[in-house]
Amino acid sequence: MQEQFQYLPSQHIHGLSAFSAQMKEFSYDKHAHEEYSIGVTRKGRQDFFSDGVFHKSNAGNVMLFNPEQVHDGSAGARSELQYEMLYIPQATLTNLMRSLGHISDDQIRLKSSIFNDHALRSQVLNLSQMMGQAALSALEEEAALLAIAQSVIRLGGGTFHSGNYHQRKDTLLLRAKEYILCNLSQKMTVDEICQAANMSKYHFIREFNQQFGMTPHQYVLNCRINRAKQALHTGDKVSDVAVNFGFSDVSHLNRKFKKSFGITPHQYQRQLNV
Repeated sequence: MQEQFQYLPSQHIHGLSAFSAQMKEFSYDKHAHEEYSIGVTRKGRQDFFSDGVFHKSNAGNVMLFNPEQVHDGSAGARSELQYEMLYIPQATLTNLMRSLGHISDDQIRLKSSIFNDHALRSQVLNLSQMMGQAALSALEEEAALLAIAQSVIRLGGGTFHSGNYHQRKDTLLLRAKEYILCNLSQKMTVDEICQAANMSKYHFIREFNQQFGMTPHQYVLNCRINRAKQALHTGDKVSDVAVNFGFSDVSHLNRKFKKSFGITPHQYQRQLNV
């Protein structure tokens, strides 16, 4: 087999990258990353020493290395190893964690390096796959990172925020909603929506999800799809709809529209005889 190692940097978040490896004979020397390293063993077994303990990560396991946690690594059992890894800047992940829950400095660094956790495994593989898509938006990427942060809080024993934190939150969230609806054709980030609502990111993410039942990214996408549907109904060209409502191209609109309505925009218009 040919050993392969591939890095893919984020289009939106500085320092975030995805990594995939296929190896059998290669072995890593002792090293440590400045970022959180969270990965999934896809095939074979990954053996490594860390914190004075020998670990074996079998297919399906999640591996997590805290920043500056020393480890090595090699394929175990003389078999081919395939795995994917996300390198998430420490400040990026810890800020997201603190926006979602109460975590101590001790809980920020997880004690275990291997987890058999279905949710985190799916979240890591999902973001790793998404980062290879040219149509990935900043909102989509941050929403995927938020899901990972939520799982890390859970695995670290932290608690999630609950209750009301802002007396004027309803008015401010409506301001955020208005900003979103007025800018559907533009690229948006969570930070920009927060600024429009005059809320800190810490409060905004939590309160928005509580108020509208979805993350900011999910809400923006839902609004774009609904506006696209209205435009398609009045006979607008699919290519124009994609541009006018913030989709990167027609294929991006096709994928998201079908996920909501079961058919493509062209099929929708044909059924309406538009």
